[in-house]
Amino acid sequence: MTRLFSWRPSRSWSALGLRLMALLMWSASASHAACPPPEPPVPTVAQVRAWLPTAPDRGLLWRITRGGHSSYLYGTLHIGKPAWAVPGPALRAAWADTEVLAVELDPADVMPALAALPPPAPLPPALARRMAQQTRAACLPPDALARLPAMLQLSTLTLMEVRRDGFDAGFGQDVVLLGWAKAEARPVLSLESVQEQLDALSPGEQEAELLGSSLRQLQQGRVRAPLRKLAAAWSRGDLATLGDYGRWCDCADSPAERAWLARVNDGRNGPLAARITALHGQGQRLLVAVGALHMTGPQALPRLLQAEGFEVEQLVPSR
Repeated sequence: MTRLFSWRPSRSWSALGLRLMALLMWSASASHAACPPPEPPVPTVAQVRAWLPTAPDRGLLWRITRGGHSSYLYGTLHIGKPAWAVPGPALRAAWADTEVLAVELDPADVMPALAALPPPAPLPPALARRMAQQTRAACLPPDALARLPAMLQLSTLTLMEVRRDGFDAGFGQDVVLLGWAKAEARPVLSLESVQEQLDALSPGEQEAELLGSSLRQLQQGRVRAPLRKLAAAWSRGDLATLGDYGRWCDCADSPAERAWLARVNDGRNGPLAARITALHGQGQRLLVAVGALHMTGPQALPRLLQAEGFEVEQLVPSR
């Protein structure tokens, strides 16, 4: 990984979390004790050099082979900690063996698309008051999230909350990989369009119900524990615990919640697998970085790719 020590995630990259971009940076100047902590500082060159020799492999990594060449499938987490920005040996080897980074969505496409969106429809008054209350609790300006669809407003508030446990979207693995790619001028390809992601994240007629239950989780302090468990399972490559996410996340208790979770995860896997297959079929050696929950369940990406004729070998955790 040739320019590792020169990497510095710019503010525009580190605020994405694949979804939520620069709005997170509003909290950096907040000083009230009740506010979420500011964004963690970027590791220094000295810290990276010190961490690199013992950096473990985290997450889930497969080699996928078809047509005489291999690509790699990496199950990522969209939040992280500064030390997690240093890759383990298997991920470094996968990076060296590939030439293109493929992610769910290139952040270069996101901000222009969000800026072009029409203002979202007003929320019902009771939900609007609760959203405003959570926005104040996150120490964000009252109108900071106003132009985002409601579910993205909620995601932003959730990502603000997990900063209290030392996590930040700026150190999610997707963002880190994008930073490496930018430093090396490596091509980056999107597996989805902005509109496809927005469509997947839109719950339609069930929006009010889902927003209400999710805001209740935030207000009652029930968001952080499941996300800590998710991060710990991802870090140790615990595919079984990740596969049971819907049972313990406190986010899939109603039919509407379960349907939305299936739509956001399983429902996107078929098109993702088709896109990966097409790009690999063009002869490109890809490092594909997709959220780890897409690696679970009956429609898990490794299963779908195996059905497409790939030889699929799990590298991390090693077997």
